[in-house]
Amino acid sequence: MEKQDFIDFWVETAESDYVTMQNLYASKDYHWSLFLGHLVIEKLLKALYIKNIDTDVPRTHDLLRLAENAKLEITEEQKDILDLISTFNISARYPDYKHSFYKKCDYSFTTQNIEKIKELRQWLLSMI
Repeated sequence: MEKQDFIDFWVETAESDYVTMQNLYASKDYHWSLFLGHLVIEKLLKALYIKNIDTDVPRTHDLLRLAENAKLEITEEQKDILDLISTFNISARYPDYKHSFYKKCDYSFTTQNIEKIKELRQWLLSMI
């Protein structure tokens, strides 16, 4: 496979996950929509890692680490947002975090963070 094929794979699967994120949000399945939002950002960061560095992407779900490894210039605010979104991966997966995360994911919390995910998504896509 060519480098562009790897990039296309990550972008296409991120877009599929983005649609699923929106569907979960619309159905008020808020904690899972945020989990999928994390996957969207992770996959786009992996596409950028491939574009900027190499096809052998780091096996991590830590969004800030992926962004730094991909040599992206990110603001302090973006660093904070990436750290926050990374917690959606852990919180939605593991039983000891899942219940408290589920309770936190009301309409307001989820809407605010879905907007952050959408903004990051657009920014990342603009660099791919």
